[in-house]
Amino acid sequence: MLMSKKGLGLELSSDGLSLARVAGGKGLRLEAGLSLPFPPGTLQLSRREPNVVNPQAFVAKVREAHLRLLTKESTVSVSLPDATGRVVLLDLEARFKNREEGLDIIRWKLKKSLPFDISTVHLDYQILEQKDNGAVSLLVSLISRPVVTQYEELLIEAGLEPKYLDFTSFNLYRLFSPRLEMSDNGAFVTFYRGSMTVLIFYGGVLSFYRSKETVGDEQNLYREVNSSFLVYSDRHPGQTVSEVFCMGGAFDAEGFRSLVAEASGLEPVLLDPERMVSLDPGLGLDRGALHALTGSLGAAARSLLT
Repeated sequence: MLMSKKGLGLELSSDGLSLARVAGGKGLRLEAGLSLPFPPGTLQLSRREPNVVNPQAFVAKVREAHLRLLTKESTVSVSLPDATGRVVLLDLEARFKNREEGLDIIRWKLKKSLPFDISTVHLDYQILEQKDNGAVSLLVSLISRPVVTQYEELLIEAGLEPKYLDFTSFNLYRLFSPRLEMSDNGAFVTFYRGSMTVLIFYGGVLSFYRSKETVGDEQNLYREVNSSFLVYSDRHPGQTVSEVFCMGGAFDAEGFRSLVAEASGLEPVLLDPERMVSLDPGLGLDRGALHALTGSLGAAARSLLT
């Protein structure tokens, strides 16, 4: 019998953490998962300064969650809030010989456009598209070295081995990618843990990214979603969004779907983690508890890819 691959995913937010152990195979299967709150003031999200204000409480909660999950797995993929870093979509006129050359070119290209010293930033990139004229489109992720180093060191202290660290929005996309990748010209709009994110793809290539933390009331959320679609249209005239997907909270998803419909002018497809994950028999998670694991499920799915 073939053994299914296991994956461990952790999501960190200002409020707390969620941890999920999944098995891969024909689909994603949740074997164990839980969420725990942090004591108030444990995390303060920042792009520049280390986020963990109370390291002792942070380590204690991560260690408690890992122990309660009853797993020997310690290698973990991590979702960090988008507000801890920056994402840039970048076009370069020429290809580069290797990854190191690519990093040097990106640093030079971004040096004058970012409000901080590029040498203090951990930078990673993914090639989105190689064009016939030799140009390349890149997805570039940036996070301050003090920020990412603190997270890594504290997770190791808590007994985990962080392998991949991604922004939460991309791990949400990863969880729903089997459905999203069926649409070439589609938008994925999420409202998750108080943060709105809009990803728009044209020809299967990511061409727009926007994330806004703590957007506030429903009226402001509508304005932010609507503004994102208007900005995309201005930047990419002629590139029409033909399909919209959205994901909201456990108990207000339908209301968010209606908001996105009004803001985008299209009828969105509502995505739900309950349709993407099967549960082990006897795993007693209600709808709210499963939705609270969405970011950690996406991170765990990442660990199954390698």
